[in-house]
Amino acid sequence: MPVDRSVAGRTFPPTAPYEVSEPKIREFAAATGCEYDGAAAPATFPIVVAFAAMQALMDDPDVGISLHRVVHGEQRFSYTRPVVAGDRLAAQLSVDSLRQIAGADIIGTSSQITDADGEHVCTAFATLVHREEG
Repeated sequence: MPVDRSVAGRTFPPTAPYEVSEPKIREFAAATGCEYDGAAAPATFPIVVAFAAMQALMDDPDVGISLHRVVHGEQRFSYTRPVVAGDRLAAQLSVDSLRQIAGADIIGTSSQITDADGEHVCTAFATLVHREEG
């Protein structure tokens, strides 16, 4: 069953705040093979926060996404400032586009990642490919 077309243009509530710590950054860097010099987190670190927002999208029963049929098609980040230890970050996901092509839903999302003061840190853009059953 295709994803409900009404999800295009929808914005989901922000995630709970995520406490960025040096141990969490070091763990992420080690797991992804990135360098971490004790200053800014690796450029892809905000996926930790953005993924919680994507999970909320996929868990919404009204949307119609089955996680086992999703392939992560693309990811990119646009920064206002680097992520550093001590940040408290939240992500708010919007569904920017939805196309249905050859039995697959192509879902374009953007997650605005903000700090505890509500200031923009970065935007995480993702494309999810949700394939039809069968």
